[in-house]
Amino acid sequence: MIIDVVLPCLDEAAALPWVLGRLPDGYRAIVADNGSTDGSPELAWDLGAVVVRVPNRGYGAAVHAGLEAATSDVVCVMDADASLDPRQLPTVSAPVQDGSADLVLGRRRPRGQGAWPAPARLANTALAATVRRRTGLALRDLGPMRASRRQALLGLDLTDRRFGYPLETLLAAHEAGWRISELPVDYLPRTGRSKVTGTLPGYLRTVRDMRAVLSG
Repeated sequence: MIIDVVLPCLDEAAALPWVLGRLPDGYRAIVADNGSTDGSPELAWDLGAVVVRVPNRGYGAAVHAGLEAATSDVVCVMDADASLDPRQLPTVSAPVQDGSADLVLGRRRPRGQGAWPAPARLANTALAATVRRRTGLALRDLGPMRASRRQALLGLDLTDRRFGYPLETLLAAHEAGWRISELPVDYLPRTGRSKVTGTLPGYLRTVRDMRAVLSG
């Protein structure tokens, strides 16, 4: 059984060889390129990945395009910046494959200096607390590595195409009665500069998008 792995990508040429080289057997990379100018899509293609060009900017837009291009029953989504180890994908996808969960989130455990800057970690903690109050789910992270069934995920009819997409996924899945769980995964120092928490505009955009989802 092949499991497609959607990798939203924006200028991740430095990270892609490591990420794609560590995909376990049975996992196929779908690199959803969101306008890279560093040769990421060409490199991903040369390394054997399926490449989807996504002209509309936004994390959610890239993930959605990757899901539409996927064909496997179970799909995974993870960042392409080498902050997550693809070799841990089988751990996250296993509960979905065996039918014991509908959505599995990888709860980040920082490994190495600078893996998770304090401001980003505090923001995640506050957001997770808000999610717990709203849903009653015992979650500590939104899960940048996650697994679910493709058709069910597309059936949630998610509308956010920016940084609010992971939060909307979680809230919509809960509303639909999905069994949601989280498992620990290693969180490593990313390769290159973050487009989200690594810049003030990126951080402010993320906060704005998350708030829009929570107030929606």
